Amino acid sequence: MTTRSFIARPTEAGGYDGIHVHQDGLPSNHLPLLLTAYRYRFNGDLDAMSRHLIDDVTIRWDELGTDLLHHAPKELALALTGGETWPSSQPKNLCTLDGSPPRRMTVTPEATDELEWGYVLHPHGIEVISLDEQQRGPVVGWATDPLSHFSDHPAMWPPTGPAPGRPPRTPPKQSTAPVAKSGSVPASPSRTARR
Repeated sequence: MTTRSFIARPTEAGGYDGIHVHQDGLPSNHLPLLLTAYRYRFNGDLDAMSRHLIDDVTIRWDELGTDLLHHAPKELALALTGGETWPSSQPKNLCTLDGSPPRRMTVTPEATDELEWGYVLHPHGIEVISLDEQQRGPVVGWATDPLSHFSDHPAMWPPTGPAPGRPPRTPPKQSTAPVAKSGSVPASPSRTARR
C-alpha cells in the first residue's frame, strides 16, 4: 500500500529533519518495526538508529523491512510478520526528466507535501504525526510493547493526550481437553495481499 511517510530526528529549533518513506507508512506498520529495531537491532542506541534510517539513505526509502527486526526474539518477529520476510529497500536506477542526478528526498516541517504520516525519533520515544490532521503528534514511548494495536485513523493522533494504542491481547490459556475437528480456518491475509 502506498502510504507515504517520513522518518526524522528533531532539530534544535523545534522542528525536524528527515527522509521520505514511499510505502506502508501507517502506524500499524511502522511503529512495531521501529520500536523493535530500537530495542533489539540498535540496542537502544538512538544515534545509530537515526544514522541508519535517515543519514545513510541516498534518495529515500521505498519501504522499511524485516531486516529492522534483526536480533529480536523469534517469537516476537513471528508475531509481527506472520513469518514473512522482506528487506528494507531504496530505489535503484532512478532518472530525472532532464537527466540530472536524482535529489535526496529530505523532509522538514515546511516540506511535507503528499506525505500522510511522520515519525520523529526523540530520545523518549517516537512522535507520530498525522499530517492530514496536525503538524505535531503524541509520542509513543520506547518501552511500548511492539505488539500493541496501533490505530491507523488520522484523527486518533492529536498532539495532546495519550497515543492511541491498545496493549496486545494476552493469549488464552491452553486447554488440555481435546479439540473437536472443525473445517479449515482461513489464513490471515499475507503482506502482499495488503498492498
